[in-house]
Amino acid sequence: MELAQIFKSQGTLEHKELVFLGRVRSNRQGKVVSFMILNDGTTINDLQVVYKTTTNGFEEGLKARVSSIVEVTGTIVLTPGKQQPFEMQATKIELLDQAIEDYPLQKKEHSSEFLREIAHLRARTKTFNAIFRIRSTAAFALHKFFQEKDFIYVQTPIITSNDAEGAGEQFVVTVNEDKDYANDFFAKKAALTVSGQLNAEAFAQAFKNTYTFGPTFRAENSHTNRHASEFWMLEPEVAFNDLAKNIILIEDMLKSTVSYVMEKNIEELKFLESNLEAGLIDKISKIVNSEFKTMKYEEVLKVLQKAIDNGHQFEDNNIYFGLDLGTEHERYICEVVNKCPTFVIDYPKEIKAFYMKQNSDGKTVAAVDLLVPGIGELIGGSQREDNTDKIKERCIEIGINPNDLEWYISLRDYGYYKSAGFGLGFERLLMYITGASNIRDVIPFPRTPKNLLF
Repeated sequence: MELAQIFKSQGTLEHKELVFLGRVRSNRQGKVVSFMILNDGTTINDLQVVYKTTTNGFEEGLKARVSSIVEVTGTIVLTPGKQQPFEMQATKIELLDQAIEDYPLQKKEHSSEFLREIAHLRARTKTFNAIFRIRSTAAFALHKFFQEKDFIYVQTPIITSNDAEGAGEQFVVTVNEDKDYANDFFAKKAALTVSGQLNAEAFAQAFKNTYTFGPTFRAENSHTNRHASEFWMLEPEVAFNDLAKNIILIEDMLKSTVSYVMEKNIEELKFLESNLEAGLIDKISKIVNSEFKTMKYEEVLKVLQKAIDNGHQFEDNNIYFGLDLGTEHERYICEVVNKCPTFVIDYPKEIKAFYMKQNSDGKTVAAVDLLVPGIGELIGGSQREDNTDKIKERCIEIGINPNDLEWYISLRDYGYYKSAGFGLGFERLLMYITGASNIRDVIPFPRTPKNLLF
């Protein structure tokens, strides 16, 4: 019987004989009785097994090292008032597979840096078991939200010739060492995708409600705790939507996802609150319960300048139109000023992507960033530019050849009207929900500069 089932049915299992197969987390010999802690991976909670010299297989039980696999036959005994709600009194122990003596995950504290070096084993620790269980739940919650709203899930290409952001930080895919792309596999430059948005926009014109959710890549030689070379992006796109409707969708999606994780993974959240971030549950509860606010970019600048005038010091006190807001500015707005998640809209077009709709003032675009307490920017989106000439002009301004994106730009000529969407960096959301301070700790096998171990 799986451990998760035992925990769910513990009240009806007292004094019943069960057979349990699990991995040894610890094994301690006592004077009268010995204790073995087991887990089979189906729950973050462990099973305490009590065994004595009279237990069939007692000697095998004593030999079982940490991470060994054992099969235990015994009865469930409720233990109200103790640390664990129940334990198993073993009648038989069979050692199925003995782990080596120098198994690296012994019962002691291990640093996150060390655990990243053994990423193939770290999910066996309680911290990473909790994080990756939440990752699974959150991914399902996102799919659940959009599927229940009849969105079409489109699987966009991993290999592409598009650079959706114009960032020039792509991993080039080639079989030709001298990069003679005319004679290469695709007969043109190909790269790993930085975004599935452009493809999702094309599908939105056919299905109205679409989203893509998959891996994206950046050849960015960054070693910060918030950057990885491979990460997952959720990118919904809705035809006929404007910025206001886009904002509603973002808020609904985020509240739904966090609520679902809190419902399904409260045990994991409690553990992470105790071990990674105090106040974690209260923090993410405010996402669900807060009324989000909206501010214009220029209004944000005035608030920041007023704060400086009143003596507040930022690392960057140079506030001007065209400033790409730093994390310190974003957190000040949502933590100090509004004390709630905050949408900032209408950014200068020079600091935003070419595909964003230009506002009538000629200097801003219909962009939105969602800022949340504790992290700053979590989600970025926009209404898309629907004018063919304007989007071509923006491409040229930032150095993108419009001919390279002819298929995407031409969508505007085939009946377009409006479209809006956003991008959510999945790992950034996970960092917020779990309290993990490094993106490498919410990705099962992180890809970062000089790191390709697994």
